[in-house]
This record gives sequence, structure tokens and C-alpha cells, in this order.
Amino acid sequence: EDPKRRQLIDQIVEWALPESTSADEVSITVKAFMAADLPGELISLLERIILQGSDFSDNKNLQNLLILTAIRADATRVAGYIDQLDNFDAKDIALICVSENHMLYEEAFSIYNKFAKVEYTQEKEEQVEMQVLAIGVLVDFMKDLERAKAYASQTDEKPVWSKLGKAQLEEKFPAEAIESFINAEDPSEYVIVCDQANESGIWTELIPYLKMARKNMQENLLDTELIYAYAKTNNLTDMEVFVNGPNVANIQTIGDRCFSEGLYQAAKILFTNINNNSKLALCHIHLDEYREAVAAAGKANNVSTWKQVCFACLRAEEFRLAAQCGLEVIKYPDHVDEVVTYYSDLGHFTHVVSLFEQGIGLEDAHIGIFTELGVLYTKHVPEKVMEHCKVFFSKLNVSKVVRACERARLYQPAVYLYMQDKQHDSAVKVMMERAPAFDNDLFLDAIVKVRNNEVMYKAIPYYVNTHPKLFTRLMEVLEDNVDHSRVVGQLTRTGDWSLKLGQDYMKSVQKLNLSPVNEALNELYVEDEDYESLRKSIDSFKNFNMIALASKLSTHELLEFRRISAYVYRCNKKYSHSIDLSKNDKMWKDCIDTANESADAEIIEDLLRFFCETSEKECFSAALYTCFGHIGPDIALELGWLNGYHNFVMPYFIQTFRNTSERLKKLEDRTAPPKEADTAQEGIAQTYGNLGGFGGVLMIENGGGMPMPNTPGNPSAGIDMSGFAQAQPQMQQQPGMMMQNGGGMPMPQQPGY
Repeated sequence: EDPKRRQLIDQIVEWALPESTSADEVSITVKAFMAADLPGELISLLERIILQGSDFSDNKNLQNLLILTAIRADATRVAGYIDQLDNFDAKDIALICVSENHMLYEEAFSIYNKFAKVEYTQEKEEQVEMQVLAIGVLVDFMKDLERAKAYASQTDEKPVWSKLGKAQLEEKFPAEAIESFINAEDPSEYVIVCDQANESGIWTELIPYLKMARKNMQENLLDTELIYAYAKTNNLTDMEVFVNGPNVANIQTIGDRCFSEGLYQAAKILFTNINNNSKLALCHIHLDEYREAVAAAGKANNVSTWKQVCFACLRAEEFRLAAQCGLEVIKYPDHVDEVVTYYSDLGHFTHVVSLFEQGIGLEDAHIGIFTELGVLYTKHVPEKVMEHCKVFFSKLNVSKVVRACERARLYQPAVYLYMQDKQHDSAVKVMMERAPAFDNDLFLDAIVKVRNNEVMYKAIPYYVNTHPKLFTRLMEVLEDNVDHSRVVGQLTRTGDWSLKLGQDYMKSVQKLNLSPVNEALNELYVEDEDYESLRKSIDSFKNFNMIALASKLSTHELLEFRRISAYVYRCNKKYSHSIDLSKNDKMWKDCIDTANESADAEIIEDLLRFFCETSEKECFSAALYTCFGHIGPDIALELGWLNGYHNFVMPYFIQTFRNTSERLKKLEDRTAPPKEADTAQEGIAQTYGNLGGFGGVLMIENGGGMPMPNTPGNPSAGIDMSGFAQAQPQMQQQPGMMMQNGGGMPMPQQPGY
């Protein structure tokens, strides 16, 4: 540094400028020092001018310049300058002090504090402003809340307290902030205060603040928080007075809040005030005031409240009160199951049954009550189920009660319900599957009303196996509804014993003449050796395989059944088989009747020859008599002559001539000429008369033959037999009969012939 420059500066600082009285000189010199960037020398200069007494000691600009220069060059001198100087721009200098470049917080506080005094600031408002700025430095920059609180107590100005309270809120000291705001009577930050107080749980401290705030404003939040604070501090008397007085609190909201936090006494007061009986009832429950809860539920009269009170009383084993509420709940069908479940989970089965028994007496009792009572009976009082079903059937949900009965194995009530509900198929099914449910009268009543006919056919083996003595009665009922052929098939597959069981039934339906029925009955008759019934059955009902039966009976050990076999063959026009069977059993009458019925000359002739071969003369005669219309005279005459059965063949010929005579007589009467022609016909009449009286011996011949001997009274040759031959049935040549061409052997004379 130039020594002369230093010398010049020292001279100016020491004596030149302090002794100057020219403002321009001072101003120019100060500017020169500033321009030369000589802060230290400038400070020394300004100290000589201001502090050592001069005409410019009270110059505001110079004082400002001194402090500012000190702030920049030597901060340690600032505090001293602040104390020594009185005429500078305090606010501006203080702002520069607290700036980020300098951070001279104590100096700034000193400035504000100094100029807040009466001697420096005359206006009260300016003083308070300075105090607020001073405490602002403490709380905003220095963060010294304790010092700030002490300063606020010292000044005791509301704005100062308010500034302190806001700072305390920012630093999360709600209790201190509340105190500050109370001192400041400032409710402006009530929202933040309430939030932080609730977080910190300082409701006792909050109450005075809220009371103070209510003096200055009417806000919903203030009244609501005050009620909540009363509730949290259990100051219920003051709370009740406040609630009953004028307020703008949201009582419903705060009541719900108290309830959720378990403040039931407070919530009770609040809900009482707004007549929220639903929530009031719940409060009484939590306070174990069950009678009051029931009374409140009655005023609320909604199902949700009734239900909650009912369940609470039930948990407390207040069964009478629970029933009183339960009756109101079960009026609503959607809540019936929930009531039953709750009672059941707690094991109060008797009480739930009692509840529903009372419920069916309600004026507006619905189907759900009757149904649920029926279900409860199946579980807990089974002896009452049937009576309940009979009395209240029309008011039951049948399907639900039936399922309950089946789960409880109460099959008789289940059958009854099915029957009444016209579900006959299900009723029959239950009775068949569950033996205790069976009732014959009910079964017979239901079986004819089933929709699915297959159920009827399932009932048949059920009765056969389980109730065989009642089977006939069953079939009497089903006679008009079943296919009898199918029924017989079922019985057949079951076994012979089941056919025997169904014999009476088959007899009753045999009138329908069904082949399976007839065959089954015939089989039973054969097994029982009841030939009389078999014969009647065959005579009356022929729709069966007769040949198979005949073949089976042909080898039967009993004669009567072999006779029936022959009879069956005969009915089927198997005459040869029938006659053979009868021959084997020497049932000659059967043989003769069969041969006669056949009207077959060959069969009859074979039978006659058989009788001749076996010397059955009487049978031979009976056969001729019985089969008279189907036997040629030549066959009868031949067999009688060859076997010497003249006496046995004679009835046949007597009858033959009698018939011939009658036929001729009828023919003559029908063809007789008028009276005048009588003479012409006498010869013919005489001829026929001689023939009818056997006036001469006739010669059996084919064509011309040996003339018969003359007989007394008839000297002429044998009478022409052409007319007689035309009147007789056509004669056939039979083996063994002696015939001649040209003449015949005369028949031997017999006495009386």
C-alpha cells in the first residue's frame, strides 16, 4: 500500500473531516471511502463523526451507513452501535440483520426490542408492531420458544401472544399454543388447534380455548369439538347443559364419534337430545340398561334396532326382554333365519321354540314363522311335529318342513305333508324307503294318485317282499291303473311264491282274458293239482298257449290232468292227439265225445275199429249212437256184421231208418201232386211203405248183385235200393268190408230183423 495513501486516510479520519461542518464535504468523503472500498477506514471515520460529537452525530443516513458498514465489515460492532445510536431506520436495518447473508438475529431482536419502547415509539400500535417483530425474530429465526414465551409474558400483548401461539402450533406444542391463544383471545387458528389437541389428547386444555373461541364466533366445529372435549373429560353435566342450550354443533356426528370410541354415557345424552332412538338403544345395551334399551327400540321401531337389542338381551340372558324384541324381529321374513341361528348358536333351544310359539299368535304372523316353528319342532320337540303340520298345513312352506322332517327321520309327518301337498309320488317313495313311515291306508290312497305310473310298479315288489298279506288289497286298488300283463311278469320274475301270493289278484282280473294272466293261473292250478279250477279256467278263458299246456299235461301223473290235456287238444281241433290220450287212459266217453266233435268220418271209423279190436261192445254201441250223424251205414253195418255186434249196431240202424223215413215223408209232402194225381203215386207209396216196414230182404251190392231171396208176401226179386241210397249219407268203401261186383252176400237173418 502506498504510504502516502495511508497517511492521507489517517489525516482525514483523525482531524480533517471531524472538524468539518460542511455536509457536502462529509458526503463526498464518505462516498469516496465507499468507492475505494475501505470499510474499516469508513467505520473509523463514521465513528469520529457520529460517536465523538459533531454537527452530524444525529444524521440518520450516517447512522444507517455506520451500522450497515459494520454489518458487512465487522458484525461484532453492530450490537454496540445499536445500543449507542438512536436515529436509524430500525425496521430496515433489522431486516438486513436477519437476512440469510448476515443472520444477526440477536442484533435484529435488540433493534425491535429497543424501538418498541415508549421513548422511541410514541404510537401504541407501532410499539405492538415492534414487539411482534421482535418475538417474530425469536420464534421464526432463533426458534427459542421459551425466550419467546418469556418475552410475551413480559410484553403481555395479544398480538405477541398470538404470534407465539402460531409458532407453538407449528412446532407441535398444542398445549402451549392453546395457552398463548387464550392469552391472545385469538380463535383464528381453531381448526389447527382442535386437530392437534385431538392428536395429543389434551381435551382439558382445549375446553377453555373453545369457550373463548365461542365468544368471538359461531362455528359448527367449535361447538362439536367442545361437546367432544366434555365427553372425553367425562364432564357430562356441563355437556348436557351445553347440548340443551343454543349451539350449532353437529350432534349426530359427535354422537356417532363418542359411540364408536366407547363413550356411551356421553353418546346417550347426545342421542337423547336428537331423539335418535336407534342409537340410544345401542347405548343402553352397552351400559347394560336392557329395559331402557327395549323402550328405546320400541320408539325407534325398526327391525335392525330390534334385532340388535334382542341379541344383546339374549347374550345377557334376559330372555323375557329378548323374546319381546324377537317377536318384533320375526315379523320380517328376511330376518327369521338370523334369529334362529343366533339363538341356536348360544344353545337357547327352548327359548327359541317358545319365541316362535308366541310368534304364531301375532296378527301379522307370516308363513315363515309357522314354517320355522315346524323346523324347530323337528329338531327339539319332535312329538309336536305331526300336530303342528295338521293344524297349520296351509301356512307352511311344505318343502322346507319336509326336508327338516326327513333330516330328523320323522317320516310320518313328511308323508302327511306330501299327501296334503298332493305330492303323492314323494309320499309313496318315502313310505317304501322308510319302514316307520308306512301306513297301508295312506299308501293305498296315494298310490292311485301318483303322476308317474312307474311308482305303481315299484310298489308291487315292495308289497310282495314287505307286506305280502296286504298285496291282494293293493292290487284291488291298482286293478284299473296297471298293465296286468306287466304285473304278472314282475311276479313271475320274483318267484313262484309271489305268483301264489298274487293268485287272488289274477283271478279277479282273469275276466279280461289276458294271456299272461291265464297262463300264470293255469300254472298255479297245475302246481296245486286243482284240476277243477283248471278245467273252469280253460273253459272260460282260452287266450293262452293251449298246445303248450296240453303237451305239459299229457304226461302228468294224475288222470284228471291228462283228461284236461286231451280236452285242450280237442278244443284246438287236435282230435287225434286228444283221442290217443283218452285211449291210453281208457276214457272211452272222452274218446267218443272228441270223435263226435271232430265230425271227421275217418277219425270216427278209426275209433269204432279200435273199440272192435278191444272188444268194447258197449263203447262201440255208444260211439255209433253219439256219432250217428257222422257215420255211414255201410261202415256201421260192416263192423257190426264182421264182429258179430248185431245187437249193438241195431240201435244205430233203427235210428237211421227212422230218420230216412222222416226225410222221405217230408220230401213226399213237399213234392206231392194235386189230389187227382194220387192214383198215379200209389205204386211209389206202396214201394216206400214196403221199404219202411222191411217187407223184403235188401241186398248190399255195388251195381248188379246177387238177388235177395224172396220173402213171404213179396215173390218178386229184390227191391231197387237206388232211392234209399240217395237218402243216406254217402257210403265209403271201408277196409275189411266184403263187397261184390254184380251181387252181394245176403245178410244173415236175425230174429226180429
